[in-house]
Amino acid sequence: MGSATDLSTNHSHNDSMPVVQTWNLGKVYRTGFWMNQKIESLKNCSLSIYPGETFGLLGPNGAGKTTLLKTLLGITRPTTGRAVIFGKPIGDRTVKQKIGYLPENAYLYDFLTAWEFLEFVAGLFQIPQSQQHQRITELLDLVGLAQSTARKKKLKQYSKGMLQRVGMAQALINDPEIVFLDEPMSGLDPMGRYRMREIVLSLKQQGKTIFFNSHVLSDIEQICDRIAFLALGELICQGSLDDLLGTNDAYQAIVAGVAPETLAPWMSNLTEENNRWHGQLKVEPNRFVTHLDDVEARLVSIHLARPSLEEFFMQQLRERGIEVSR
Repeated sequence: MGSATDLSTNHSHNDSMPVVQTWNLGKVYRTGFWMNQKIESLKNCSLSIYPGETFGLLGPNGAGKTTLLKTLLGITRPTTGRAVIFGKPIGDRTVKQKIGYLPENAYLYDFLTAWEFLEFVAGLFQIPQSQQHQRITELLDLVGLAQSTARKKKLKQYSKGMLQRVGMAQALINDPEIVFLDEPMSGLDPMGRYRMREIVLSLKQQGKTIFFNSHVLSDIEQICDRIAFLALGELICQGSLDDLLGTNDAYQAIVAGVAPETLAPWMSNLTEENNRWHGQLKVEPNRFVTHLDDVEARLVSIHLARPSLEEFFMQQLRERGIEVSR
């Protein structure tokens, strides 16, 4: 299989150096009793992430997303290829000070309170004690845990969503320039996901670079500037939503209870199915709806003609013969 289609239009990036860059990164794991079986978890992965960008890595479970993340963080070593963060090789100690990381299943110490845990992490980063109080207060406020619970309740009494927010505060304790988030929404209820999305958007406003790893397409669609698709360890394509899905802002509509000649001035490519007319709007949606009211027709649905990220993703997988279980 060839390399990923890079559809990104890098006009805005010409003057800035990538924060993260990889060249043909690959990772092979050995398994089996004699360690004689090879699993290629990552293949020829080349990508660039620019300052202040929120970059989403998408793919089904087992696609190699966490492998790529852990390789960039220096947790596992690549088998082939190379990567740099802030122009330095992965694993460089000076770079680690600038990185924040939220693992998918963060391990937090059960018997500490959120405050004690963040004090412990601040100590690892050698943040002076004089600054720790203010920093921890700000972070607990950011993640919505500012109430006294953070000082009194042990982490083992926290819900999954609350633990995820403590994990996020931990990832930001050193005021990193780039934040790596591995499935930050996993296991959260709708309220928890909304909160986490708001936190990510606030980081974006602060100009942080964010590498966001997920299989929840709606989250990626709302948050990310550019995205890359990973499947079976291989980058399929990368670019902005407009690059990948097209900038088509035309609308498709389905209408019932009206003759096609009435719709002809307002819709093109009319087709009939189950006594309903499908077609593309020639006019603004508001004008169209007003017109339908005038002729007493019924609007069944109206939506943008470009595919959703999910439709695009499924199509990419099907084209490559990759089965996706529902």
